[in-house]
Amino acid sequence: MAVQMKERLRDLYREQIVPTMVREFGYGNALQVPHIEKVVINIGLGEAIQNARAIEAASQDLASITGQRPVVTRAKKSIAAFKLREGMPIGVMVTLRGERMFAFLDKLINAALPRVRDFSGVSPKSFDGRGSYTLGLREQLIFPEIEYDKVDRIRGMQVSIVTNARTDEEARRLLQLLGMPFRAS
Repeated sequence: MAVQMKERLRDLYREQIVPTMVREFGYGNALQVPHIEKVVINIGLGEAIQNARAIEAASQDLASITGQRPVVTRAKKSIAAFKLREGMPIGVMVTLRGERMFAFLDKLINAALPRVRDFSGVSPKSFDGRGSYTLGLREQLIFPEIEYDKVDRIRGMQVSIVTNARTDEEARRLLQLLGMPFRAS
């Protein structure tokens, strides 16, 4: 089943999105059409300062969602007000490329986002000015791999979709054609 999902999105890109974007933006060559380079999923864990098991639980959740083992991120500076020392673990992240990236995007667009309560679409304003899009999710429970009974705490995550588009308009159209449900501005 996972094989069909990642191939479905990649085939959609090759067969429909590339010709559509060449027509809409007037590219001289199909290789000028922007593509998704990588997807970065990050879970920040401020609670890890007091609870050492939080990193392990978040790591297991992220591994089951993405199919890839996460990297533990560590504090770069000490901040006394937060009782944080340099080098302490404060989060986990995964960078997806290739087949796993397409499988995750397909799962996010077609399975996870529709499960969000009172979902009216994602914000079309979360582009960074250079064609990358960042989406914040409030809970990991929207993914089908996560079992509600085994979750120790609900955690949010940031999903950053990095494209090689030159403008936000090109990146927005690319994600729109891939099926990203943007809400009306």
